[in-house]
Amino acid sequence: MTEALILNGKAIAASVTDEITARTARLAAEIGVKPGLAVVIVGEDPASQVYVRNKGRTASACGFNSITHTLSVDVSEEKLLALVAEMNEDQAIHGILVQLPLPKHISENKVLNLIKPEKDVDGFHPINVGLLGSGNTDRALVPCTPAGCVLLTKRALGADLSGKTAVIVGRSNIVGKPVAQLLLQENCTVTIAHSRTKDLPDLVRGADIVVAAVGRPQMIRGDWIKAGATVIDVGMNRIPAPEKGEGKTRLVGDVAYDEALGHAGAITPVPGGVGPMTIAMLMSNTVTAARRLLGLTEEPPLFDALNK
Repeated sequence: MTEALILNGKAIAASVTDEITARTARLAAEIGVKPGLAVVIVGEDPASQVYVRNKGRTASACGFNSITHTLSVDVSEEKLLALVAEMNEDQAIHGILVQLPLPKHISENKVLNLIKPEKDVDGFHPINVGLLGSGNTDRALVPCTPAGCVLLTKRALGADLSGKTAVIVGRSNIVGKPVAQLLLQENCTVTIAHSRTKDLPDLVRGADIVVAAVGRPQMIRGDWIKAGATVIDVGMNRIPAPEKGEGKTRLVGDVAYDEALGHAGAITPVPGGVGPMTIAMLMSNTVTAARRLLGLTEEPPLFDALNK
């Protein structure tokens, strides 16, 4: 059996950010404007802080005007909403992202729904959700992780995914549903499954493309994978790793990676697969938002640009 192609998310994300850096330079040369990305973090959650720091570092490396607002965990909902409203009207800011989760006293829906859809670079606003669901990706800002999943799939299978059978294991609004909608638009035949789907192993065995986003460590076993299938593992789960020492853990995906290697044609590792793509696609969304807000013609689709 041919050895599986390991889809190196770090390397592919680097090629995306290189292209975004070039697009940023073209925008600056065209009208003298840098894309502006504002990120808001509330509280001191260590994982969120690392993620926000990485977003800011990547944005700066791409040549953006990168702003981070760090608010105390006890900030009032009113104050956070006022900050979002202010950023909505700031013409130097083209993308707004409020890091989740938020403290319990703040309504995530209120905050996310207040962000102007055209600045919603996370793609979570109901208008962007509706535009994606109705196939209007030329107007929507698409959620970053699903967009990264599709780009990785195309890296394995090429630009034309027509006729491929895809099974999405996971039905979240953040990954499962939007990635299914994106693959439908690529003319795949798509099934959304989940932890309660009957005969899930047999369903997965029929798929040319498997996107695992169910949040259960190593739930999808190697013998569930069709020979030659492309496997995109979105899962990020910590499990005990006694071999590393007492109390140590390791990161695994939703797919039993070592088992799947013997079946898949291409597969993403965890870590180093989908994760790096999320930040890269956020940068892409910010440049797209900037060009739209400035009334400029959009650049070619990202996959085409990376493979020209």
